[in-house]
Amino acid sequence: MKKLTFLLFLAFGFSFANTTNPISQDVQVGDELVINVQKADKFNHVDFPRLNFIVKRGGIGNYSSVDGEVVVVKNVTTNNQGNTQVTLERKNGKKFFGYLNAVDADLTKALNSGEISKK
Repeated sequence: MKKLTFLLFLAFGFSFANTTNPISQDVQVGDELVINVQKADKFNHVDFPRLNFIVKRGGIGNYSSVDGEVVVVKNVTTNNQGNTQVTLERKNGKKFFGYLNAVDADLTKALNSGEISKK
C-alpha cells in the first residue's frame, strides 16, 4: 500500500513539473524569429489567411513567400488559459502577401510544431 501511495504522489508531482514552457518565457518584444513552411503547406498556429483569400487579394496562392522570412515580435500577451500570443511583423517592413501588416501566432504551439523558430 505504501508503494502504491508513493507511486501516485510521484506521478502527480511529475504531471505538474512539466506545465511551464521556458521557451515562450524567453521571447520579448523586439526579438527576431524565423518562419518555417511546413510540409503540409498549412499553418496551424500562425494565423495566416487561407490560400483562397490570398488569391482573392491578388497574391500568389502559396506560402513560399514567407519561407525563411525573419519577423520581429511586436506584442506579447498571455491569455487566461496560459497560452502566449505574439504579434509578428516582417523585419524588412514589407507586408505579408502584399496586404497584411502583421499576423498573430500562438507562440508555444508554433515553436513546438516548428512553424517558427528562434533566430
